[in-house]
Amino acid sequence: MGTDYGYCRCSTNEKKQDIDRQIRDLKGLGIKQDNIFFEYEKGTKEHKPQLERLMNIVKPGDSISATEVSRLTRSTKQLCEIIEVAQDKKLMLRIGAFVVDCTKELDPMTQGMIMMWGVFAEMERNIIRSRVISGMENAKAKGKHCGRRPTTIEDLPNSFLRNYGRYK
Repeated sequence: MGTDYGYCRCSTNEKKQDIDRQIRDLKGLGIKQDNIFFEYEKGTKEHKPQLERLMNIVKPGDSISATEVSRLTRSTKQLCEIIEVAQDKKLMLRIGAFVVDCTKELDPMTQGMIMMWGVFAEMERNIIRSRVISGMENAKAKGKHCGRRPTTIEDLPNSFLRNYGRYK
């Protein structure tokens, strides 16, 4: 039997999103803390360093668990690539309570189910993005400022101002 690994992901940093629920759920599946890879990257980002690191160290017979498809990726294309690697390396994928045996050829029903999850994860991301853009446009129409405020010299730390001359 191979090694069980887990993967967790949140889109923003640890100050804005808590990844602990995913870690707790993976530990509940018996995955050791040292075998849980996590990162704060957008789901559609092409390169996720920790996921790539995980995919490079797994060996045939190992398993990768994630709490849901959207934690692996929010891109159907990337999901297909992950499944292809899992099949090439003869891995087991556990997505929530659903186990996908990639040590053999996937049956059409399982493959279709996974692809539908990928489509829904991508669609969910697009809906969230659309709502955020709409909300920002609404706020701007009401005269509110959206985004990062311009930096002024008053905002800069004294240590920066003291050393700027030497840096320049």
